[in-house]
Amino acid sequence: MGIKPFQDIIMKFEVEKEEKYTIFRLLENNLNSIMAPLLKAEFVMLNSEGVKNLIFDMSSIHFVDSSGLSAILTANRLWKDNGLFVLTGITHPNVIKLIDISRLNSVLTIVPTIEESVEYVFMDEIEKELYTESDD
Repeated sequence: MGIKPFQDIIMKFEVEKEEKYTIFRLLENNLNSIMAPLLKAEFVMLNSEGVKNLIFDMSSIHFVDSSGLSAILTANRLWKDNGLFVLTGITHPNVIKLIDISRLNSVLTIVPTIEESVEYVFMDEIEKELYTESDD
């Protein structure tokens, strides 16, 4: 019986970068205390790279614990003044229940599908442009 060092933990994910948004797909079933620090690090890196709008696809995730929620809230704070952070693909009953119980649906931007999330980002961009033009 042995203990694996933290550095050996691998997180499976995909990043799809587009001009106005980036989609981050976590390809893990669990967003827990093991995955959360790695996910936070990826969010910080994407933010420091200048990603303006981040869509976080959670369609593979079946379980989220408090550390996982913390990682999500970290991303929400990172993008608060910098663009949008959108959660999508929340379909597993356990994840839906946790978000409802923690009342995060009133704090986070949650959109059902990736397609709708992309539309949401584009509408927000148009709104910001119109608002900026009306100030001139």
